[in-house]
Amino acid sequence: MIVDTNIHWKPDSFYGDESFWNACLRAIPRAYGEHVEFRDIPGTGKRQYTVSRPKGYQNVNGEPSATDPEARLRAMDEAGIDKGILRWPLWPEWATLEMCRKVNDQMAKSVRQHPDRLLGLAIVPPWGDKDCLQELDRCINELGFSGIEIEAHYGTLYLDAEEFKPFFKRINELNMPVIVHHTALPVDYGSIYDYTNLRRMIGRCIDQLTSVGRLLCSGVFDEFPNLKFIHSMLGGGLFAFTGLLTTKKSTVAGDRERHDPEASEKILGYMKRNIFYGITHAPPWGKEQLECAVKVYGSDHVLFGTSYPLRLEWAYKGVDYIRNLDISENDKKLILGDNAVKLFNIKK
Repeated sequence: MIVDTNIHWKPDSFYGDESFWNACLRAIPRAYGEHVEFRDIPGTGKRQYTVSRPKGYQNVNGEPSATDPEARLRAMDEAGIDKGILRWPLWPEWATLEMCRKVNDQMAKSVRQHPDRLLGLAIVPPWGDKDCLQELDRCINELGFSGIEIEAHYGTLYLDAEEFKPFFKRINELNMPVIVHHTALPVDYGSIYDYTNLRRMIGRCIDQLTSVGRLLCSGVFDEFPNLKFIHSMLGGGLFAFTGLLTTKKSTVAGDRERHDPEASEKILGYMKRNIFYGITHAPPWGKEQLECAVKVYGSDHVLFGTSYPLRLEWAYKGVDYIRNLDISENDKKLILGDNAVKLFNIKK
């Protein structure tokens, strides 16, 4: 079974429901440097939104095809994907509880229409108050969602902040997997926004790397041992820094320890038990980088994704890209589907 853990989704009526997308626009903190606008796409009769930070430097382009259920299924068939996990990208960073309720209802409708192909994720503001926790419970117990989607950070707060602990406490009790979707830029982005590729690709990695790194160093997983976070963008490329983050005690007498070797074993334990990594989209990484990530993380911790519909090449060629890696056939099976089946309790 091939499972795509990163299919971008929006409500079918997103571009046609003026009151809803106006509510989405109001939720974006434009007074703090975010800029958003809707534009007509010439010759198509469709609209696209763009989000920039700072103004004039685009970070996200919303694709109308993300709202088309038939196009979504055709793409899955073309790509050889059996099941897809839907995400509502971008807006969960800012969405109000009322917006989340509406989105959750519409995502549940999409899943009900194709229960053999699609799975949903609960989207809830992560503040842990009574109303937010009730919506989280509703998504899992009534709507039947398979996991939860959160963002790598909210405002200036990364996920190790005290403010999120009531939310994580409830997720720990539910024992449900959490996909940590990347935000467009890290909290501190002043030195990387000038150049498109640096901003749009590496910026996401810096943010995700910061998010997962802070979690690993914070002790959150001691308090909530059932948490299982699947970080997109391969954890921001954490595989390249794992050795640096888990420095061992020197074997040379008299060496001064400048790091924290005692923390290293705990971090390695969290990486084994609590942290998983979504490829997000395979081709941009490159063959050698993906093989390295699999070697460092272990094939049982890596999950396939395409980011459909951002670029059809990533969807149509993604499965073959994994199959052409120099890793074992069992490794490929785990990455392409078996890990997702286990984490999200998917019925074959």
